[in-house]
Amino acid sequence: MTISVEQSEQFVESLFVEDHILRKVEDGIRGAGMPEISIAAGYGRLLTMLVRMSNAKRALEIGALGGYSGICIARGLPADGKLISLEVNPDFAVVAQRHVQMAELSERVDYRIGDAKDSLAKLEEEQERFDFFFIDADKGGYPTYLEAAIKLANPGAIIIGDNVLMHGRAADPDVASPSVIAMREFSRAVATDPRLESTILPAYDGLAIARVKV
Repeated sequence: MTISVEQSEQFVESLFVEDHILRKVEDGIRGAGMPEISIAAGYGRLLTMLVRMSNAKRALEIGALGGYSGICIARGLPADGKLISLEVNPDFAVVAQRHVQMAELSERVDYRIGDAKDSLAKLEEEQERFDFFFIDADKGGYPTYLEAAIKLANPGAIIIGDNVLMHGRAADPDVASPSVIAMREFSRAVATDPRLESTILPAYDGLAIARVKV
């Protein structure tokens, strides 16, 4: 009997008690007619753990969607920590803010609306620095977002990128769309950039995890 990756993921998820706050977030995203593409529950738990384990106080999220990942990140921050979340769609940001407020974490999260590249340039101008990054926005922008994160990173900062397998398309040599090419470039950079130490987890559509070397 062969067990599929999906069955293994379902088994793992069955071991954990359902997170009712995040379930409401998923319902809210669905009710708002938004794409149901939030980070997988298992990786959401991992975000919280990595933020907490790295003692991060300042976090940056590129791509808010409906607030699911933002809640996971904010949960790991200390009471005086701060997450800045970048979102191009103002309607999505409104939904995310509502969900973060429901989770009683709104004091830890600030939203910036607009093109992420512009927002990142502004953060660099402001000499902002961060301990933790989560990239989950337009896939074609991932290489640019990685370079921006490294520039904005404190030594030892953690950089996470979601969906690096793109439902298998990134591993298929016959697929050569611009977004897939960009994601392959991102993954190669994560794996080989001398400024980083890293790994890529293949479950739940792939998660890149990197640490900026001290």
